[in-house]
Amino acid sequence: MRLILTDIDRTILPYGMRSVPRRTREAMRGAISRGCAVGPCTGRALAWASILFDGDDGCVSTCIATNGLQVYHAGEKVLEKTIPAECVRRMAALVSELPHAGLVYFDDARPLLCAGTAEDLTAAFPRYGKICEPAGLPAHDVVKVNAFVAGDDAQTRELARLLSRELPELDFDVPQTGFTNIMPKGWNKGAAALYLRDYLGVAPEDVFVFGDAENDLTMLEAVENSVAVSNATPAAAEAARWHIGACEDLAVADAIDALSRGEFPFER
Repeated sequence: MRLILTDIDRTILPYGMRSVPRRTREAMRGAISRGCAVGPCTGRALAWASILFDGDDGCVSTCIATNGLQVYHAGEKVLEKTIPAECVRRMAALVSELPHAGLVYFDDARPLLCAGTAEDLTAAFPRYGKICEPAGLPAHDVVKVNAFVAGDDAQTRELARLLSRELPELDFDVPQTGFTNIMPKGWNKGAAALYLRDYLGVAPEDVFVFGDAENDLTMLEAVENSVAVSNATPAAAEAARWHIGACEDLAVADAIDALSRGEFPFER
């Protein structure tokens, strides 16, 4: 056990809760105190991840943020990739032709709405919609960009397919209904996890990752000791090597504690 990475939403953050439970944060800090690098692997920017940990910077000093586009260790950024401003302009033009769709990019934790309406963004991702600011198209490359649609799962996946077809230099996935993640082609949570593993000089068998959803698939497929919570989607459960209990039961905290004690708590 040298490196532990975990998705946040519905993996260590139960639905409806506004911060990661204290019990989970204590388990993470306990593993860190034993020399293991531990942190989130999330689609959120680091500033948003920190908010979800109640500002407990120790739990996010190691972090893969924005679906792998930013990698942090010991509180320092060790890698950053960006989405070209020209791609953002093309996506904004495409989503502007679709009903109830839009595009938002970020200045650190601040969501900037460059296509679509705040009402539709609120329907797709309420926390972003409530604080977004209207903005023009970016003049520079950006790290975090999301397309959204106030619609059902089928409409969300159709949006992702359209953007993928028109912008083959980018990858798209659907973390939840209404919301689409955007990454440079071939770069994702899995690629970032392997980058951090190699950066730290950790053996493959000493890395553990936890996830629950389709935007975790690349991470679950890339790492030997991949773990799905019992509330995972069928695709995530199939991709994982090991399986544990539910997010709501704080199963990841129990697993991290067991690993810290030198136990191996997983079952196929």
